[in-house]
Amino acid sequence: MKFIKASGMFGLMALAAAASSVVNADDAGWYLGGNIGQSNADIDNDRITENLLDGGFSEIMIDSDDRDTGYKLFSGYQFNRNFALEAGYFDLGEFSYRATTMPAGTLDGEMKLRGFNLDLLGFIPFSEKFSAFGRVGVNYAEAKDRFSGTGAVNVLSPRAEERDTNLKLGAGVQYAFTDALAMRVETERYRINDAVGNKGDIDMVSVGLLYRFGATSAPVAVVQPPEPAPAPVAPPPPPPRTEKYTLSANELFTFDSSAVRQPQTKLDEIASALKGDGSPDEIVIVGYTDRLGSDDYNQKLSERRAIAVKNYLMSKGIESSRLRAEGRGEADPVVMCDAQGKADLIRCLSPNRRVEIEKMTIVREVNQ
Repeated sequence: MKFIKASGMFGLMALAAAASSVVNADDAGWYLGGNIGQSNADIDNDRITENLLDGGFSEIMIDSDDRDTGYKLFSGYQFNRNFALEAGYFDLGEFSYRATTMPAGTLDGEMKLRGFNLDLLGFIPFSEKFSAFGRVGVNYAEAKDRFSGTGAVNVLSPRAEERDTNLKLGAGVQYAFTDALAMRVETERYRINDAVGNKGDIDMVSVGLLYRFGATSAPVAVVQPPEPAPAPVAPPPPPPRTEKYTLSANELFTFDSSAVRQPQTKLDEIASALKGDGSPDEIVIVGYTDRLGSDDYNQKLSERRAIAVKNYLMSKGIESSRLRAEGRGEADPVVMCDAQGKADLIRCLSPNRRVEIEKMTIVREVNQ
């Protein structure tokens, strides 16, 4: 006899972890609770009638009681805002029917269902307090059947039991009154085996309470007064503009000579700068000549002039190890001249006759 009619599977609410990408450690923890509600079984009256007609009965009237009070107790662990694992005990109640037959007799059937479940829950939080959830899991149910007959109905096996593991689905909503206490309203479908070899579904709609252990209210934010604005700081003065010295040989020496003229204000200024903080460890003194004269002569003259400037700076207290003198003859001319007269040519080539102080910058304040 088919005691419960099989039905389609209940639609499971989507478990949407994407609804909240941030995992909050404050949501994790243990909880327990309980639900109570109404359970409903769809008793297959047609199958009962068919079995009795096959047994020789002519008229059959069936009165069924397919609703009862069901409850469950559960405990679980909330991993984060979106997922929890829950285990529980359920009692779906007792369902029965009475078939009245001709020839005169009655057939009474009863079934009790209880068991354990393990579910994975997925939550979609809509706010800090309100969320929807779906569940999928397994239930291990015990079905106890009892049958009795009167009159023409003779029952050969008055008792039967069955234990089996099946699918369990559900969906609902949850509202948190506080961080510790929440209410649930949900509907669940239990797939079960009755004790006479048939599979079916029992639905339960229930309401319940949930208590979360270790929950604390969020601390009240304390608004600190704003820090006083710092006193305005005057911007630093702009860095001084700098000049790099190129010394004219006309100022340092007489024509075709390496003897330093006296006095030498610019060389004195360089000596003072080299004694100051932050001055370079080494400077290079480079002598140049014009193109008049032979290459060899001009090279030696440029070297003597560079050495003469080095010696002058040493006489002002600058260490010899910081000064390097070299000559480059008529290389790197500043100007090119094609004057015909010698005097005019000497005047035109004057910028080429020079001493340059490389790796040395004299800092002066220059008006903007």
